[in-house]
Amino acid sequence: MVSRGFFGLRRPQPSRPLPPGQYWEQGFPVLTAGVTPQISLKEWRFSITRDNDELKTWTWDEMLALPQSDITVDIHCVTKWSILDSRWRGVSIDTFLEASGLDVPEQFVMAYCYGGYTTNLPMADVRQGKAYVAWEFNGEPLEPRHGGPARLLVPHLYFWKSAKWVRGLRLIDKDAPGFWEQAGYHMRGDPWNEERYWGD
Repeated sequence: MVSRGFFGLRRPQPSRPLPPGQYWEQGFPVLTAGVTPQISLKEWRFSITRDNDELKTWTWDEMLALPQSDITVDIHCVTKWSILDSRWRGVSIDTFLEASGLDVPEQFVMAYCYGGYTTNLPMADVRQGKAYVAWEFNGEPLEPRHGGPARLLVPHLYFWKSAKWVRGLRLIDKDAPGFWEQAGYHMRGDPWNEERYWGD
């Protein structure tokens, strides 16, 4: 028996449009393939590499000495949840590249991570304030299950591009698939164009 007036549970509605196919999530779901790495701040490093050469490497304390940014952004997961107005603190990829003093002619980067995860990105998607190495979420240190101590943050692309446990960027001349891209995910991942999988 169904009581008159019972219409089931309704999701809360966001204050602004979401990308196609997304719903508003008010928590922070955990999605991980494999074991969650546990990296101490003493051991953590972030490097810019080209081919097999490390061009510049930062310790945790050296990263914190760089200019920091507070970022409020919407994030969108390929599994269809979106979080609005998430708050992060981090250092922009522009700052790392500028601090390295490098000429960067390459058109792409491969993010690589503790635990072996990788994901590819066009250089245009990590420059001009579009990407960060982030270590705080909503005013708290980023938990390991969410990619702490630090993850890549590329909020204008689907969230698998915001690689957890990031430890560096490799500069590459030609685009190449990372972990999920090899499994059929889109090479770029723009949520507004629903670039979820190959062929989208």
